Amino acid sequence: MKPDKARQRLDDVERAHLIDPRESFYAIDRFGAAPDLTDLVRRHWVPVWDLPEGESSTQQVLQYPVCLIVISDTYARFYGVQSGLSRTTLTGAGWASGVMLQPAAGRLVLGTDVSVVTDRFIEASEVIGGSIVDAVRAAMHDPTDPRCRRASADLLEGALRGSLPVDEEGLLVNAIVEAVEGEPGLTHVAQLCERFGVSERSLQRLLRRRLGLSPKWLIQRRRLHEASERLRAGPGDLAGVAHDLGYADQAHFTRDFRRVTGMTPGSFARRFS
Repeated sequence: MKPDKARQRLDDVERAHLIDPRESFYAIDRFGAAPDLTDLVRRHWVPVWDLPEGESSTQQVLQYPVCLIVISDTYARFYGVQSGLSRTTLTGAGWASGVMLQPAAGRLVLGTDVSVVTDRFIEASEVIGGSIVDAVRAAMHDPTDPRCRRASADLLEGALRGSLPVDEEGLLVNAIVEAVEGEPGLTHVAQLCERFGVSERSLQRLLRRRLGLSPKWLIQRRRLHEASERLRAGPGDLAGVAHDLGYADQAHFTRDFRRVTGMTPGSFARRFS
């Protein structure tokens, strides 16, 4: 399966979301970061859902190498990077206002190494203050109103401005992650070290501090994001996809994809057939 050069690339939220295309009970607003916050914030997403009584849906996400702040009507959390598959079960009617931070931002907002929240979350009120959580919930008094959804994002941005400016190390981490995510030819840690003029040990320490995970994980996660996008065109030539993503063979690709998502590439692709 060769990439369709005419196909529009999925946005970050869609690419990471292992959706079931049969589900139509939710809608998501997406907002970019304010110009002065682009080194700190990637984007906002505000989903609103309404499931029939007695039904539930588990949303599966291959999280990006960034921390998240998510405030809903029932919880408010600061999430570290999930090394595996993130799962959230939705029931009834509800909403959430989320902000996807930049790689540099986690340490600045937390005030400590991001590794302390890898694969876990803490209460958002511990990070941004309970008054901001209350203000976001008040702003979302009518989740169906797009002005309320926009206001919730603006409030979160206001809370994050206190973490500016982004430090030089943070800007370097942003550049490293941008290179990995934007250049599929970067498939080995040694290439990344050469590109940015750092030793492998220094890179490992840097990413552990700022992302909570390793350079190898960063490259693998980019591969899985690209795979989730490519597979939406249908099963096609899975061996070709594996080759294009830099895997030695289809078996290695299948093992990686199934280990993290619980699905084979073929079974995920058939959702979209």
